[in-house]
Amino acid sequence: MKIYNTLSKKIEEFHPINSKEVTMYSCGPTVYNYIHIGNARPIIIFDCFRRYLEYRGYNVKFVQNFTDIDDKIIKKANEENQTAEMIAKKYIEEYEKDAAGLGVNPPTIAPKVTKSIDMIIKMVEKLISSGHAYEAGGDVYFKTESFKKYGELSNIQIENLLVGQRIEINSLKKSPLDFALWKASKPGEPYWKSPWGNGRPGWHIECSAMAVNYLGKTIDIHCGGQDLIFPHHENEIAQSECSTNAKFANYWMHNGYINIDNEKMSKSKGNFLTVREIAEKHGYSPIRYMMLQAHYKTPINYSDEMINQCKASLNRILTFKENLEFSTSRSNSGTISKKDEQTIKKYRDDFIRVMDNDFNTADGISIIFEFIRDMNKYVSGSSPTSREHLQLIKDLFKELTNILGIAQECDLNRQIPEKVLDLFEKRKIARKNKDFQTADQLREEIENLGFLVEETRQGSRILPKK
Repeated sequence: MKIYNTLSKKIEEFHPINSKEVTMYSCGPTVYNYIHIGNARPIIIFDCFRRYLEYRGYNVKFVQNFTDIDDKIIKKANEENQTAEMIAKKYIEEYEKDAAGLGVNPPTIAPKVTKSIDMIIKMVEKLISSGHAYEAGGDVYFKTESFKKYGELSNIQIENLLVGQRIEINSLKKSPLDFALWKASKPGEPYWKSPWGNGRPGWHIECSAMAVNYLGKTIDIHCGGQDLIFPHHENEIAQSECSTNAKFANYWMHNGYINIDNEKMSKSKGNFLTVREIAEKHGYSPIRYMMLQAHYKTPINYSDEMINQCKASLNRILTFKENLEFSTSRSNSGTISKKDEQTIKKYRDDFIRVMDNDFNTADGISIIFEFIRDMNKYVSGSSPTSREHLQLIKDLFKELTNILGIAQECDLNRQIPEKVLDLFEKRKIARKNKDFQTADQLREEIENLGFLVEETRQGSRILPKK
């Protein structure tokens, strides 16, 4: 398996520290609002990557945190006259609803910052004692110039940062590049006791402390959105390696950006879209599909046209699944030739080949569609097919779509109501009794409820209207 490593800027062979287990850390949401469409991409991409690693035989220990104390959370709490804890609790629950809708499996461990204060303080203490950090007025800052490799991940040189005006100058800092590990509390804000006074953690130190605590000094994969490369991930590397004297992560994976109608998403532009808003209109499944139909490193442009194309593609996949279920249930036992077995195996091999090449889900989906086109002749009944042959097709279809996490949730959107099933059964009885007038009336009632009756060689069945 090969993956692109942002740290080395090249595709590398993937070799985990432990041949049987992969340790993986992903930066989780800051819980002050519903997640937006940009947040959804890394959540979906790295859930799918985790699924694929597990498919390839690894046990994956996956940690994704919740930032449940932050300036944005405090601001939201003040606006709504609630506590920061109440705001965080609410939006963790809302995140979990969206994540489940998107088909995202829960992480192995989902630590919260507010429950990780002790481990964060211990890491800050180590950095101070080793000369990589200093206390100033109740704040603690990381001494960025003490880490000689700073800038390797983002390919940014310290000299250029000092020349540019990208770093906010703070009179308490020894250098404008230094960043906060601990912030002294302000009146009315939540705080925790520390050796430097009451305060709370800086953003960057949270992930370092939790990753090291739950996964060890060196982890296999650290992942997240491209927007986190600098300064968040750059700072994570600096503080983690200065604290542990070990390499922080062997592989860094970052997904590309999402634009809305060819523009950067922004509340001021009025094109800020939450996952919940899109799901209420289109469902969750097309969102997941959209994230996977492009290579994870390439930018995606969200539009109504794009999401409708994804819905159409998912319908093709689901229609094949329904046809396959229907045909298998009505097929007769028989044999399958070696040639047919090899053809099916070839699709599995092709899928693994493209996914092993830097996790290419776009090509993986293309192979699933090639498989569907090739197998349709057996599923449609136009070519005599045994139950054993159809079962092999069914097994591989389930295997590949389960890795991507597609063609599952969308089934829920197409469940057939009891009323429709009742009318369908009455129609079958009417046809059996040759009461074709009643059968036609029942067909019309079924169609008025949004479903079609299709006659096939294997018998009648119900399909939702497209």
